[in-house]
Amino acid sequence: MPRLAANLSMLFNEVGFLDRFDAAAKAGFKAVEYLFPYEWPAATLKARLDACGLEHVLFNMPPGNWAGGERGLACLPGRQAEFREAVKRSLDYAATLECRLVHCMAGIPPAGVTPGTAAAVYAANIAWAAEQASAAGVKVVLEAINHRDMPGFFLHTLEQTADVVAAIGADKVGMQFDIYHCQVTEGDVTKRMEKFFPIIDHMQLADVPARNEPGTGEIAWDYVFRRIDELGYKGWIGLEYRPAADTVGGLAWRQRYGL
Repeated sequence: MPRLAANLSMLFNEVGFLDRFDAAAKAGFKAVEYLFPYEWPAATLKARLDACGLEHVLFNMPPGNWAGGERGLACLPGRQAEFREAVKRSLDYAATLECRLVHCMAGIPPAGVTPGTAAAVYAANIAWAAEQASAAGVKVVLEAINHRDMPGFFLHTLEQTADVVAAIGADKVGMQFDIYHCQVTEGDVTKRMEKFFPIIDHMQLADVPARNEPGTGEIAWDYVFRRIDELGYKGWIGLEYRPAADTVGGLAWRQRYGL
């Protein structure tokens, strides 16, 4: 049976962020993930995790100027020093939070940056980050994000992601397989899941097209969940969806699919 982690950036928005840990625990979750922890001291977040009996399974490295439209630093020329500081900061948080996976967002290349330049910068940065993370007992994961939601995002196909993992080594870098992004960009979700299963370290889900909970869109979740079990996936699946109404009421889908 898939293990589900509540994404606190998306779920339980009816309460303030620090109260979402307790809300997730009361809803039956044993693990959480979210986008960015950096607004709060790591010790504060760890105290919430411990008080609620929750495991922290994933967060993102600092993305640059999020409010200004940046979505990661890894492929941005001239920002390598900032990228390295971001990696170090994320690893400090990972140590306190006892989180073993950290997602490195690729970023959106600025106008005038050629695909070749972006790829070269990205490859060098990810290789450096992977070495630092591995030494700290953390693994870097990479996620392909669709161009409908995030136009111009550098890493937008699973094949690109797999090529990076192959170049650096699956012991240091893994794939973050997001079912929602896969369906929007490429489709054929379960076949792609099967193809890339050996390098998948984390999964996320939402239905398509509106990014709401399973059962609200076009994906055949009965079959998807069955294939996840048949493949023997042992990691966590982050619920990175926008509830169509209130979070707790929307969680009824778990019973519908036997989760």
